Amino acid sequence: MLTLLKNARLYAPAAMGLKHLLITDRRIAAVLEPEASVDEHFPGLEVHDLEGRRVIPGLVDPLVHMTGGGGEGGFGTRTPELRLEDAIASGVTTLVGALGTDALTRTPANLLGKVRELAAGGLSCYAYTGSYQLPPVTLTGSVAEDIVHIPEFIGVGEVAISDHRGSQPSAHELARLASESRTAGMLAGKSGIVFIHTGDAEGGLEILREVARTTALPIAQFMPTHINRTAALFEDGLRFARDGGRIDFTTSTTQELLADGEVPASEAAARALKARVDPSRISLSSDANASLPRFDAEGRFVGLEAGRLDSLFEVLGECVNDHGIALEVAVGLASTHAADALGLKRKGRLAVGQDADLLVLGDDDWAIDQVWALGQCLHRRDTNR
Repeated sequence: MLTLLKNARLYAPAAMGLKHLLITDRRIAAVLEPEASVDEHFPGLEVHDLEGRRVIPGLVDPLVHMTGGGGEGGFGTRTPELRLEDAIASGVTTLVGALGTDALTRTPANLLGKVRELAAGGLSCYAYTGSYQLPPVTLTGSVAEDIVHIPEFIGVGEVAISDHRGSQPSAHELARLASESRTAGMLAGKSGIVFIHTGDAEGGLEILREVARTTALPIAQFMPTHINRTAALFEDGLRFARDGGRIDFTTSTTQELLADGEVPASEAAARALKARVDPSRISLSSDANASLPRFDAEGRFVGLEAGRLDSLFEVLGECVNDHGIALEVAVGLASTHAADALGLKRKGRLAVGQDADLLVLGDDDWAIDQVWALGQCLHRRDTNR
C-alpha cells in the first residue's frame, strides 16, 4: 500500500513548513513540496489531507515498565502491566521495556513476551536485559548473549545506583557490566547502552564519573535517568552532561514527590537548556507503569502511585506551551535524542528512509489527532480507532 499524507506542517524535528509525505513499506519514501505533482488516482494510493496540521515524529520512550513494577510495599502494591490501547493513544510509538526492583516475580522472559505483544499491535518495542541489581538477571545466562542473540534486547538496565533498593555496585562491577554490554552491542550492531536508575542518595552520579576516569569506557555509554528527582541531583546532572554524559528526566510524578523536592520534568528541561547544556544530551522518559514510591527517613515504604505513559506527551506540551521551548527543540527531547542514544537509527526523525512513525497534532489544543506507527494509522481522536 502507498499512503500520501498531504499538507503536513512538518517538524522533522526541524521546522520544514508545509510538505507532503509519501509512505510505502512502513517507511517514508519521499518528502515532497506542496506543488509537487502526485497522481492521486494511482492504484492503491491512499490519500489523507492533514490540512496544515502539525506533524512530529512519534515519541521514543527509553524507560517503560511494560510488565508493571512496584511491590516495595508487598504484593498488594504491584503495579499493572501496560495495555496496548493505552500505549497507542499515548503517542509513544517506540518503547523500551525494563525490569526494576522486582526481578524475582517479573522476569526477562515475561518482559520479552510483553515486548512482542505490543509489537504485534503495531508499535516498535525493545527491552533492556537485567534489572536494578547485580549480578544481572538474563534470559540466556549472560548480558552479552542476550544482546547478541535476542533482537529486542538493545542494552542492559535499569541498573540502580545511589538507591537503597539497588545492590550497591562498585565502580569495578559497573565497568565490567558496561564493557560486556558495549562489546556485545558492537557485535550485534546495537548501542549496548547501560540504562541507569539514579536514586536520591548522596553519591549521585559520582560512580559513573569514576568508571569514566579509571577505564577506557566513554561516559556516554551510560544513560542515567530520574535526574530531576531532587534539586541536588539535577545540578549534578547538569555537570555530568557538560562533561559529555547523557541525562534523562522523568515525566511521571506525583504531588507528593514534587512537594518533596522533585523538579518538574518540563522545568528541568527548560533550565538545562538555559544553562546551555547540549540539547542532544537531554532526553525525557515516562517511567510508565513503574511504582513512584515514597519512603520515610528510615527507608520505610510510605506509599506509591504508578507512572503514566501519556505523561511524556503532556510534558512535551508543557515544554512548548509553558516554558517557550520551540517545538523543534522539544521534539528532540521526547523523541530524537533518545533514539540516537539507543542506536535506533530509523526512529526520532521524519525523513526519507526513516520509519513512518508520526503524530498529527490538533489545530486548537495540545492533543493528538492521529497516531501513525510503521506506516499504519493506529489511532484517530475523532473515531478512537
